Amino acid sequence: MSADTLASRLATAAQTRGRIVFLDAQEQELAISHAELFARAQRAAGGIAAQGIEPGERVAIIAATSPAFFDGFFGAILAGAVPVPLYPPVRLGRMQEYHERTAAMLRAARARIVLADSRTRRVLGRSIDLARPALGCVALEEIQGPPRALRELDPDEISLIQFSSGTTQAPKPVALTHRQILANADAIATAIRAAYPETNGFTHVAASWLPLYHDMGLVGGVFTSLFHGRDLVLIPPELFVVRPALWLRAISRHRATISPAPNFAYALCTERVRDEELAGVDLSSWPVALNGAEPVTPLALERFVERFARWGLRPEALTPVYGLAEATLAVTFSALDRRFSVRHFDPRALMETGRAIPSPSGQPIVSLGPPLPGFDLAIIGDDGQALEPGTLGRVRARGPSIMSGYDGMPEATREVLVDGWLDTGDIGFLFDGELHLVGRAKDLIIVRGRNHSPQDVEHAIDDLPGVRAGCSAAVGALNEDGSGEALWLFVERARDAEMADAAIVQQIRARVLERIGLSAARIVVLAPGTLPRTSSGKIRRSEALRLHQTGRLDAPQRVNLPRLAFEMLRSKRAFRRARPRH
Repeated sequence: MSADTLASRLATAAQTRGRIVFLDAQEQELAISHAELFARAQRAAGGIAAQGIEPGERVAIIAATSPAFFDGFFGAILAGAVPVPLYPPVRLGRMQEYHERTAAMLRAARARIVLADSRTRRVLGRSIDLARPALGCVALEEIQGPPRALRELDPDEISLIQFSSGTTQAPKPVALTHRQILANADAIATAIRAAYPETNGFTHVAASWLPLYHDMGLVGGVFTSLFHGRDLVLIPPELFVVRPALWLRAISRHRATISPAPNFAYALCTERVRDEELAGVDLSSWPVALNGAEPVTPLALERFVERFARWGLRPEALTPVYGLAEATLAVTFSALDRRFSVRHFDPRALMETGRAIPSPSGQPIVSLGPPLPGFDLAIIGDDGQALEPGTLGRVRARGPSIMSGYDGMPEATREVLVDGWLDTGDIGFLFDGELHLVGRAKDLIIVRGRNHSPQDVEHAIDDLPGVRAGCSAAVGALNEDGSGEALWLFVERARDAEMADAAIVQQIRARVLERIGLSAARIVVLAPGTLPRTSSGKIRRSEALRLHQTGRLDAPQRVNLPRLAFEMLRSKRAFRRARPRH
């Protein structure tokens, strides 16, 4: 196989001594070598072909973090098919929403078959019934066949469909070629090696709890380690959320050097990890703690460094980065060998005139660094023209890993791809050549002609008693008289909150007025877990407003064994309805 593709890279990885280690809730380990991973994928490729899948057809993979996911994913690659990794149902109290979104993604990706691990498959029936993929849903454990002979693949063929996060609208199927994916994985690996060369016996080891259907977990975790011969330690994301100390313990035990995570993960560790859980933990091996996939807040970075310094965490380890699914993953990296940079800017000048004017007492914004080599950034005004550095506008990116387009959606593709430039939908500015983000264009709140970032409002109330940190949504809602937008806030109550809702509302109103200078027209206090989220955990602000206005912003249903059994029964009936007729 002379062409450089995901299949050829997997075959090359099989010649190395690398391995993937899977951790469970008891911290027991299952290790699979890269050679075994390749052999399993070859057998799965034979089984996928035996199901009637032709090269180029879409194969959806819905599986937990397990060897079965890799069987399906790389089996599809080796069979010449296009894998479409989708998230398994982890919020069991939101199953109706899950089935509707999953079915929509299956239809958008034109999936011909769904492969799921046997445990996940038990509750997928309603998704399959809604989407009706031609070949139904098959358990990954049943996908085995004679090892598939490797076929020559075109590096410029679509090799993967990954969905955009869907923060402001429905997730879209992002089409990526072999060449684009490998360009991004190689750029990430090169940047890390440049700062921390692998010499004198020093070897990079990666650890990740990120979901395998997410670009940061798949590209940033799996591809950058697997295709460069590194060991990778994987923790199921649902275990991390319940017990975040598992992540830090795994980094220590395996002397991991690289581990990425979104901003909320660092905040969660600061709040939830107890000292006694860190007995014997040493984080001094971890110089590359990438922070991306959602807005990066100075408070979360500073608290994490302060909290875990006595376990050997280096101040320069926290590395803010920027990327998005439409760029495969990474676009910018801040300095890997220096402490993260936080600059302060005059908030009034920023939001009223669009100018980034440094101010010692101003709004803190984290630098996300310059573009990776081979990438370019531009800040564009409303007229489509490039703006001067230090001016707020829409962020555009260009580089070797920008998507081919949204699969089967030419009009949506034309809206965001112009002459090779990707309109990211984010608002930000360049300062000293480094990217600083303010928010999503569609999320900006406009009150009396002034722009306000929802993140600024949300971060202002994070530390208030009774408020669940990181679980609020600030939105602009039209006034009933049509006179413009007003600020609405949806806030989840902390699980241990003892304050009455009225008292929580009162202190939120005072804090927002003090810090942001806005009077909130409406503040809605919600039960924990009520706000709608994307598959990667980001809050969907506009969806929260829509559900509230239609009377459907309800707390998740309580999950127990009887309800789970009922869901499995409904799934079984739905599978019977959706059974393919040959």
